[in-house]
Amino acid sequence: MDFDLPSEHRMIRDTVRDFCEAEIAPIAQEIEDEHRFPAEVFDELAALDLMGVPAPEAYGGAGGDYLMYALVAEELGRVSGSVGLSYVAHTSLSLMPIVMFGTEAQKEEWATPLARGDYLGAWALTEPSSGSDASDMDTTAEKDGDEYVINGTKQFITNANVAGSILVKAVTDPGAGYGGISTFIVDPEEDDGFEVIEVWDKMGLNASPTCEIQFNDLRVPEDRLLGEEGEGWEQTKKTLNGGRISIAALSTGLAQGAFEAARDYATEREQFGSPISKFDAVRDMVVDMDRKIERARLLTHKAATQYDAGEDVTRISSLAKLDASEISREVAEDAVQVHGGYGYTTDFAPQRFYRDAKLMEIGEGTSEIQHLVVGRELGL
Repeated sequence: MDFDLPSEHRMIRDTVRDFCEAEIAPIAQEIEDEHRFPAEVFDELAALDLMGVPAPEAYGGAGGDYLMYALVAEELGRVSGSVGLSYVAHTSLSLMPIVMFGTEAQKEEWATPLARGDYLGAWALTEPSSGSDASDMDTTAEKDGDEYVINGTKQFITNANVAGSILVKAVTDPGAGYGGISTFIVDPEEDDGFEVIEVWDKMGLNASPTCEIQFNDLRVPEDRLLGEEGEGWEQTKKTLNGGRISIAALSTGLAQGAFEAARDYATEREQFGSPISKFDAVRDMVVDMDRKIERARLLTHKAATQYDAGEDVTRISSLAKLDASEISREVAEDAVQVHGGYGYTTDFAPQRFYRDAKLMEIGEGTSEIQHLVVGRELGL
């Protein structure tokens, strides 16, 4: 058992860390305050060949693995949850399903530009009435000749208003239950009948757009069906295994950023003639942050490594997502506390990490759903 990262992985991690410190950290609060999607950051990530880290080189990717991808997600989260969220939604939810389930023609036409970073991708699963029961779906795709006609509404869709392609889950056989769901590739720029209804103002992560979108008799040719009819739910489950690793990595990064802010503040801030880090209550709080983050990172790396080995990661990815997301919120909350009154102001980063971290316990399956998934895997 080797806990040391391979040299190539360390190099990528360090490259991303340097980029984040130089280009993202200085604007992290600004883009959040302005609710501005930082397109220039993603252009720069594309120039660094980071928009398709786990995708094969043949389709424009870097040919890396999920462990390398998790390292990138963590480093982005360490400075900006918004950038990290848009990045992982693009990679694990939009790009990789096409790589895993698409035809050669689909990979060349749709995966390649995503992996190169020509534009971002999105993934449309959740609906206004579905929530945690994502299979309860009203969006339909009816076959009409050599086309499908899509109608319905999707909600809480990351990147939808800045995406060049969107993977849409829709019902093709209403009587077939899980087996009646299919996946389609939608081009929001070219396909008539696509509309962004709302871009949500949120508690945090406001530099990452979250949208409600609508399809009104939107027609796609049959070659936009990903896989076969009825395979959409199995594709979703496999996609979410990787997606949970993404959120675990992003959560670990958020926690790391909050921890570093608290540690630095505690060693610089003086009260009663001493740095507050010398007081047992503060020191113990910071030590507990470090302990929790190490646990989250180990689980995340284990899940990513097993994913790369082709193992069934349903249980371990859910554990990693559950643990890391809750740790992220706990560490960020404690970082606010360490800062005292300053922690409640936007002049200091912990408040941003705190607000961003809460979504990690909700997106890609709530903590309650993760308990359900792990319980099933344990035979409970």
